[in-house]
Amino acid sequence: MIPLAALEGVIDASGIAPLIEAMLAGLCLTQADGRPAHLTRVHHALITLPGDDQARLGVLADWKNGPHLLTYRQTEYTFGLAARALAKDEPGGLPSPELQAACDQLLEASVPEEFKDASASLAVDWTDLETFSRPPPHGTRDCADPEASWGHRRNNLLRSQDELFYGYYFSAGTMEREENGPGVPELARRMTVCSCRRDPARALVPVLTAMPEHGIPLGDVLADSGYSHRAAAAWALPLRRAGAQLVQDLHPGDRVPRAPTTAPSSPTATCTAPRRPARCWSSARCPVTRRRNRPRRTTRRPPGSPATNSAASPATTPTATTASPAPRSRARSAARSARHQ
Repeated sequence: MIPLAALEGVIDASGIAPLIEAMLAGLCLTQADGRPAHLTRVHHALITLPGDDQARLGVLADWKNGPHLLTYRQTEYTFGLAARALAKDEPGGLPSPELQAACDQLLEASVPEEFKDASASLAVDWTDLETFSRPPPHGTRDCADPEASWGHRRNNLLRSQDELFYGYYFSAGTMEREENGPGVPELARRMTVCSCRRDPARALVPVLTAMPEHGIPLGDVLADSGYSHRAAAAWALPLRRAGAQLVQDLHPGDRVPRAPTTAPSSPTATCTAPRRPARCWSSARCPVTRRRNRPRRTTRRPPGSPATNSAASPATTPTATTASPAPRSRARSAARSARHQ
C-alpha cells in the first residue's frame, strides 16, 4: 500500500484545491488499496488513519463540545463542492477544462523528478469503464449518471460479436522507453474519460497536444489500429504538428487487411500509407474462396471380398497398399489336403 505521505506529496506538488486535500487523500487511499472510490470507502479510509494524521488533515477537529470526527455527510458535502467547481454548465460527455487540468497536474506530480525527462515516448490506448449508475429505462436518460451512454467493448467469449456496456471510454498515455534507449517505468502521464457517444481518439488529442505547452515534449506515440484508421485531421495531423512521431499498427493479425486511406497522413500532404498489395481490396469484386477439406477423388475401386469358389477365383496377391498378404481361399486348401491323402 502507498503511504499517506507519498500521496500528500503528490497532492501538494500538483497545487490544486488545498481546501479539499483531505478528500483527495481519501480518494487516493482507496485507489491505492484497490478499493472502489465510493464516498463511503473514502470516509472509512480517512477515519481509520492514525490520530496524528487525522488531526493534521482536519478529519479530527476541535469543536466547542470537544473533538469532532469527520462524518459521512461532511465528506459528501465537500465532494459536492469540488464536483460543482469542476463540472461544466452543460453536460457534453467530456470533462471540463478545469477538471482535465486538475487531472493533468495530479498525474504530472505523480511522476518522480528523476523520470520526468527520461523518455518522451508514450503508448496510448483506451478501454471500457462502467459507471456506478444503473442504465436508464429504454428510450430515456433518467438515471444517476446521465452523461454516461451505451458503448461497445470486446469480450473474452468465443463469439466475435462485441457486447454492450453502460459507461465511458477511459484513455491513458503511459511512458515508454525510447528506441534503443534504457528502460523506464511505465508511469501514466495523461488520462481522460469521455462518454461513449464521443470518439475516444479525438477526445485524447487535445490532452496530448497540450503537453508541449507545459514544457513536456512529445516523442514517439505508439497506438494500435483503432487510432491509425481515424481520419488524418482527427488524429495524425494535430499530433505531428505538436512534434509527435506516430508509430501505429496498421493491420492487426485478427482482421483482414484494409484499404489505405486516401487522406494525407502528414502535414506535407504526402500519403504515407502502405502500398496496396497485389490482391483485390474489394470483397464484392474479388471474393475470397475458402478451401474445403474434401477427400481426393480416385479411380481405383476398393478391393472386393475373397471369392468362395476355388474354380472361379484366381490366386490373390498382396497389393502395394496392403500391409499383409491376402488370406488364402479355404477351397484351395481343401483340394491340396485331398491330393496329399
